Amino acid sequence: MNLSVRVDASLYAPDAAVRPWRTTALLASAVAALELVALVVAGAMLIGKPLRHHVEQQAAKREIAALTLPKPKVVPEGKPKLTRGETSVLVLNGNGQAGAASDEAARVRSRGYIVGGVGNSTKQTSGPTVVMYRSGYRPEGLRLAHDLHIGAVGPLDGMRPSELMGAHLAVIVGSG
Repeated sequence: MNLSVRVDASLYAPDAAVRPWRTTALLASAVAALELVALVVAGAMLIGKPLRHHVEQQAAKREIAALTLPKPKVVPEGKPKLTRGETSVLVLNGNGQAGAASDEAARVRSRGYIVGGVGNSTKQTSGPTVVMYRSGYRPEGLRLAHDLHIGAVGPLDGMRPSELMGAHLAVIVGSG
């Protein structure tokens, strides 16, 4: 008697052979996704720093450009229309020192100008002495500034022509 039993059965169920493959593929995909996220974050950090630095530099340049004053227009000087003896000058004390305006008025008279008035400025200044001129009298203002060795010359600033009491120019005595 020969008893042999032949069994054709596998040790694993057919579903079991497929499951490890699917599990391995899902696990590998999850790891790959995490690696991708890590690479994107690292790349953003590496590229972000120089990019941020560049953006900050551009913003700083724009701020500096906005703060930079435009160059003033160069207006031809022309020749004075009035002689020194016809040019009236108002002398105002802007530094608060007693007698500063009368001393400056004496210098103006010694150069041949008419002193139209002497007084105190409504605003005190710690800046330099300034020659200001009414519209149309720029050449006269430049000549007076040259004669008195005053470096600051400009149009009426903060004053109305009516405050000049008929004078063509004003000298505001500063502290410098």
